[in-house]
Parts: sequence; C-alpha cells; structure tokens
Amino acid sequence: MADGALLRRSGEFRSYWSGFTLSMLGSSVSQLAFPLLVLSLGASTTEAGALATCLLLLGLVTRLPGGALVDRFDVKRLMIGADLVRCLALGSIPLAQAFGVLGYPQLLVVAAVQGVAGSVFGPASSIALRDVVAEADLPEALGKIQLSTATTGLLGPFLGGWLFVQWSMLPFLADSASFLASVLLVGRLRLPYRQPAARTGADGRESALAGVKWMLGQRSLLRALLFAATFNVIGTGLTLPLVVSLRQAGASGTSIGAVTAGLGVGSVLGALAATRITRLLSPGQLLVLVGFVWSAGFAVLITVPGPWVTGLVLVAVGLLGPPCSIVVQRAILVLTPRDLMGRVIGAQGLLLRGLPALGPIAIGAVLQGYGVRSAWLAMTLACLVTTLLTAGPLLRDRTLASVSAEPSDQQDADDDASSALRPDSAVETGA
Repeated sequence: MADGALLRRSGEFRSYWSGFTLSMLGSSVSQLAFPLLVLSLGASTTEAGALATCLLLLGLVTRLPGGALVDRFDVKRLMIGADLVRCLALGSIPLAQAFGVLGYPQLLVVAAVQGVAGSVFGPASSIALRDVVAEADLPEALGKIQLSTATTGLLGPFLGGWLFVQWSMLPFLADSASFLASVLLVGRLRLPYRQPAARTGADGRESALAGVKWMLGQRSLLRALLFAATFNVIGTGLTLPLVVSLRQAGASGTSIGAVTAGLGVGSVLGALAATRITRLLSPGQLLVLVGFVWSAGFAVLITVPGPWVTGLVLVAVGLLGPPCSIVVQRAILVLTPRDLMGRVIGAQGLLLRGLPALGPIAIGAVLQGYGVRSAWLAMTLACLVTTLLTAGPLLRDRTLASVSAEPSDQQDADDDASSALRPDSAVETGA
C-alpha cells in the first residue's frame, strides 16, 4: 500500500490522527512552560522538580488501574471524559491567574490530574486506533503516529518557550484548546459501543493484574519489551553525560541545545522512513541493529568529540527508534486478546516508562563517581552486552516475524478478523 493511502481513504483515521497530533502538540508546548511558570511564581527548583515527579509518578501508579477501567467501560466515552478533564484542568490556570489566585498547590493538582487522565486516555486511544484501522493498515497508521510524536516532541518545546515569552498563560491556553479539539474529533469517531463489563477479583485487583499475567506468558513479546525497556533506561539517562561531554568539548549553551535537537531530528527522519524500514527488516533484525548502532554511537562519544560528531551520533541513535516502536506496538495490537487490551497496554506502559525512570539516577551516579568517559563506556557496554545476549533469540523468533509479515492472499480474512478488535500498546504515547 502506498504511503498516505490510509489518510486519503479513511476519514475515521484522519479524525483520530488529527486529534492525536493536536493533543500531543499541546502537551509538548506546556511541558516546558510548567517549570517556567513554577519558577516565575517564586517557587524553588525543588518544587519545580516535584511537579514533574508528581506527573510522572501518578501516571505510572495509575497505569494498571487505568487499563482495567478501559477494559470495563466504553472507550469513546473514556477518551472524551479524559480530554475534557484535562482541558478544564489546564484552562483553570489562566483563569486563576486572571483572578490573582494562581499558586503552586493548584499547579500540583493540575499535574496530578494530567497524570491520572493520561493513564486512562493512553490505553483507550490505542484501542480506538485498533478499532478504526484494519490490521493490514497498522504499519502506515503507526508510522503516522510515530511521525506526530517525533515532530511534536521536537517542535513543541521551542513553541512553548516562545509562547511563554509572549504571555506566560499562552502555552496552557494552547494545551487546553488542543484537548478541546481532540474531544471534538474523537466525538466524530464511529467506535463500537461497549457495555460496562463485570468486575472480577477482590476490589478489582485480579482484574487489574490480568494484563501483567498475560504478558508474562508471551515469551516473544516479553523478550522484545524487555529489550526495549533496557534501551529506554539508557536513553533516559542520555542527557546528563551529553551536556557534560559537550561542555568539556567547549560547546556553548546554544550549541548544546542545537546538538541535543539531533536526537529529535533523527526521530523525525526515522518516522518518515519507518514503514519502509519495517518492510525491509524483520523485527529481530531491527532490534539487533538498534543495539549495535547505539553501542557504536556511544563508543564514539567516549572520545568526547565536538558538537558536529556528537550531533551526527544522536541523529543515528534517534533514527531507528520509531521503526522499533512500530514493530512492538503492532505486535501488541495483533496478539493481545480484545478483552485484555487495556490492561496489557497499561502493563506495557508501566514496563517501558517505569523502569526507565532509573536511567538518570544510575548514569548520574557513574558520571559523578567516575567521570563522563566512564559513563559513555558503561552505556556502550550495557547496549552491547544486552544486544549480544538477546541477538540469537530475537533473530530466531518467528512470532513477531509472522505478525510483521506483509499481508498475503488472506487479506480479506485478516480484515474480517481485525474488526473483532485486538489490542495495542504503543499509541500509549498519547498525550
């Protein structure tokens, strides 16, 4: 199928993708504005950090309950409800400022609401994607999602900083408006209505953990997720040694900002080429290639090169991220039973986003105790050892390869099966 055919053919997906992109852009815009606003109110840097931690922790803690909720109730109503809540929460910031009552406690509450609502919206939006896109169209659909994620992640902070300079409330108004636009676009989706399902287990705990139990029984999928989680740990700790390394090389603050944007540029390029890359390489080949590219890139950084070389390394590191995300997301969408979809997505999100929270701490400790070269060496060895230990099983794996195979003559049967709904996990990245 030619790239772009899905957008031309499916109004449902156009509505979904437009809402997702606007929502992601709004969240990227306010991401930088939150700490800027906290500091402008006279709060300490510790309080600014606590705000980000609150958003992260609540988002993680509520992932499993959020996934269970999505499996029990109507997906469309949950998406609309979550976006309305976030729209009102963010809109309360400029309203409070207009009345002169804006303070740090309110921002903390807004961050908490954002984290909880996101834990519901993420799994729900993934299921919605699977409902509006046939299995054969998933690679193109997920490629568009990755492109939106990479582009908004690259441009959002710049736009947020510029809006904040114009008026400190503009980023929050923009984010609130993006959620309202998402509500209107989600309202246009024709999703199958689901009656509330019965709850199982004491206080729903058994129900919430069902996704974890299912995932633990899927060896191929779990292996790929653990591989991705390990590299996410390394990736989240990248900023600290990167800044120290560039400063030692004599780079200015402006140069450091431009170089770090290389990671985003690589992600955008990777998202643009993701569909073609996933057709050329099997999932195992792609994951192993990522491992060796990261290992080689970090090995180059041990020499503490100048900004240009560092920027090129970051582009290479970011390039294969979107195709890998598509491979893993597609596998979860296709393999997960429909009645477990939300809980599996919640469990996957907890693994891929919870474990990486250790990255900055671990790499920061190595950096503090042994210096920047040792930090790059540790990251190189971690990537290389992980890749060598898992390369054999990943390359021999047939489950993920069969999921990623191009549709055959049985396309019609596959399309019929896809309408029965399956799961997803990667769109979890949703705002």
